[in-house]
Amino acid sequence: MSERHPTLRERRRSETRRLVQAHAVRLFTDHGYDAVTVADVAEAAGVSAMTVYRHFPTKEDLVLIDQPAQLIAEHVAASSATQPLVQRVGSAVIDAAAALTGGNGDEQAANELFLLDCLRLMVSTPALRARHLDSQYALQQAIVNALEADATDPDATFRAQAATSACLAAMHTALTRWAESDGHPKLPDLIAQALSASFGDDAVPTRRKD
Repeated sequence: MSERHPTLRERRRSETRRLVQAHAVRLFTDHGYDAVTVADVAEAAGVSAMTVYRHFPTKEDLVLIDQPAQLIAEHVAASSATQPLVQRVGSAVIDAAAALTGGNGDEQAANELFLLDCLRLMVSTPALRARHLDSQYALQQAIVNALEADATDPDATFRAQAATSACLAAMHTALTRWAESDGHPKLPDLIAQALSASFGDDAVPTRRKD
């Protein structure tokens, strides 16, 4: 089966979404989340408020990054079912972090700065912390679904939920540390360290150094 490529309309929609979110995060970072309105974001991005709400139903959604859930779920689904649950989820989390902070030169620096700004806003803004918890629950469910735990076996589902929750807790600890340390060390390496501290060095395969 040939790989499906996004249509022109989908590409334009994605570009508009990235543009709006980039302006929103910049404004929130410069002026404070509570001081900036959706109308301010729309004006900065050169679109209507209606367009902003079409892409981001709530103001909180402007800071949340929805890519990780899809990336992590895809990596989990592609992993071997013979691997331990923690290794499947942990490796997927690390790979997603590498994709989100990757790139060459200026692109990588921009990706890391954008993610750092989002994390700092979520840590410092009560409304965003609450919304982040909701998104973490949705991420957990997406991962459990990708693990394809036997729905007829409550014990299998419980093991998948427990492994996923533990990996996400390690990831959250790494994200917080990464934001506090101004993006050092590299996020994938920091997540790997958190997972190793939680489950042992064999929990996550050794990553190839670039």
